[in-house]
Amino acid sequence: MADTLVIVESPAKAKTIGKFLGTKYKVIASNGHIRDLPKSALGVDPEKNFACKYITLRGRGDVLETIRREAKEANRVLLATDPDREGEAISWHLAQVLNLDLKDKCRIEFNEITANAVKGSIKKPRTINMDLVDAQQARRVLDRLVGYKISPILWHKVQKGLSAGRVQSVVTRIICDREEEINDFVPEEYWVITAKLNGAKLFEARYYGEQGKKRDVHNEAEANEIKNRVTGASFVVTECKTADKRKHAPAPFTTSGLQQDASRKLGFTTKRTMMVAQQLYEGVELGKRGPVGLISYIRTDSVRIANEAQDAARAFIGETYGEKYVPEKPNIYKGRRGAQDAHEAIRPTDVQNTPKSLKAFLSADQYKLYKLIYERFLASQMSEAVQAVTQVTFDANGATFKASGARTLFDGYTAVYTESREEGEEEVALPPIENGDAFSAKSVETQQKFTQPPARYTEATLVRTLEEKGIGRPSTYAPTISTVIDRGYVARDKKILTPTELGFIVTNLMKKSFPDIVDIAFTANMEEELDEVEEGKVDWTKLLKNFYDPFMETVKIADKEVDKIKIPDEVSDVVCDRCGAKMVYKNGRFGRFLACPNFPTCRNTMPIVEKIDVPCPKCGAALIKRHNKKNKVFYGCERYPECDFISGYLPVSMKCPKCGGYMVQKRGQNGTFIACADSKCGYVHRKTKKEDDK
Repeated sequence: MADTLVIVESPAKAKTIGKFLGTKYKVIASNGHIRDLPKSALGVDPEKNFACKYITLRGRGDVLETIRREAKEANRVLLATDPDREGEAISWHLAQVLNLDLKDKCRIEFNEITANAVKGSIKKPRTINMDLVDAQQARRVLDRLVGYKISPILWHKVQKGLSAGRVQSVVTRIICDREEEINDFVPEEYWVITAKLNGAKLFEARYYGEQGKKRDVHNEAEANEIKNRVTGASFVVTECKTADKRKHAPAPFTTSGLQQDASRKLGFTTKRTMMVAQQLYEGVELGKRGPVGLISYIRTDSVRIANEAQDAARAFIGETYGEKYVPEKPNIYKGRRGAQDAHEAIRPTDVQNTPKSLKAFLSADQYKLYKLIYERFLASQMSEAVQAVTQVTFDANGATFKASGARTLFDGYTAVYTESREEGEEEVALPPIENGDAFSAKSVETQQKFTQPPARYTEATLVRTLEEKGIGRPSTYAPTISTVIDRGYVARDKKILTPTELGFIVTNLMKKSFPDIVDIAFTANMEEELDEVEEGKVDWTKLLKNFYDPFMETVKIADKEVDKIKIPDEVSDVVCDRCGAKMVYKNGRFGRFLACPNFPTCRNTMPIVEKIDVPCPKCGAALIKRHNKKNKVFYGCERYPECDFISGYLPVSMKCPKCGGYMVQKRGQNGTFIACADSKCGYVHRKTKKEDDK
């Protein structure tokens, strides 16, 4: 029997923490939340001060029974859930079901899962912070009220299966508003005039204006007049300035910063980024070392770094890169206005754990993300990069041209890390230039261009916008973006997010009937009020009452006044095999499917067939990509049930050279590879780079 029971959220976290503590401790996992509001009812009573009816989550009964049994046998219970609102709420729910005294110091927290951090937290337990719990409850109840009161209206007036959300509806509106900006945009013509000048090497100068004053070129006639005037003229240097430009190292990652850079540099979705980051935080098996937590807590908007971590980084930089890469004073960063500073920025737990030293133990995704986090943190503690930047102004028959060049004097932090916007920028070296020098033009070229509309959002730019506008918090970005895509309000094509017709219809209804819910300023203000609840400045039930009464008035009005909206079905080429009608596309719980338009007379439905360009290994017919009830992908023969071939991995056309069987594509620690489907054969064929490029 263990003296102390430690409860965390996940089995991976439990395993990592368990190795730090001796036999007097037992560490078990709750597997996330154990209680929540019921799915089948509102679960909140506004008439009784917003009392919440919490029930044990389905499937958590056995886990809860184990926790109760272990708690009875232990002398002490410590709740070690994540150090944020959600984690505090989980601890509070655990304390409730275990009948722990809330006055007892049963709560411990740590920013990283390392031996020192975990053991240190055990030495200073605290009581459960009810301000944090109340902030989480307030958010949960707000989201429940919005979802349960508005969604039925959408079901009745628009389409079954639709939902509204306090944050998701604003996110959908932001994406729809951008699309409207793009559609309303009127491009304006302009011309660029470039002169290629002869020097020690050929270099370019671009038209700026007349007599040193800025002037835009609006049409071809203007462009040709300037071209004709400067062709054959001397380009005389009227001003040449060179100055050192110092680039300060970027701050270590916040949650949103990590999501943005992982999207731009690695092509990760926000959901994928947070899933992999969670693995790195909770602990990864490192051979004989066992599970090790590799990064600090992943949900933060702080850029602060602990002194110990900063000192370790500076020492490592000096040893590895040289003392000139260590700034004279440690780099201190200022967080954005309103940022929560409870946790550090995201950083490696041990700077000695270099990406190279861990590569053999990490999956491909884990390695890429860890390398990104590690290099950003290391760079944040390094010296500035210094460039010599030259700006040159030329006069050619009254026309002003400008050229610029840059040369690296000291690479500084860029020896480790370059920010996304810097990638692809090449240094432009100018020949030796002094005031009064004259150059001839090898050629003068004109190019017609048009102003461009604002770009559609990617996940990276959307996260940045949400952060700037104060919509949601670091922990909500990934699930919110996933929700609006899963609901069919937004489509993602590669990295680009585009609103669907359904997204526009729902957004327009929300803007008309529930303007506050999709108002950016209103939503941002609500986030600030939730922060004030967390800080103990505002009572959570008062916040809910101030919201609830006017909100319910709008619900009543909308239920009466909103007209039914008929969304035309997208017709497919597939013929219903029961009544002969053309099937239409519908959105369901597990994605899109085909349904007969004659419902309810004909209730025929079909999955959308996605054929794979590989014949069935068993009968030679086409293979089809399918989804099971848990939405997991598998591959089966189109002749099912006559042919019962099925594979959980994507079959490929290559035959196994060892046994002659079929091969499948799999993912491993080092990326994608091809292997024999027969595990007894065991043949593995790793793709070459050339094959990957095909």
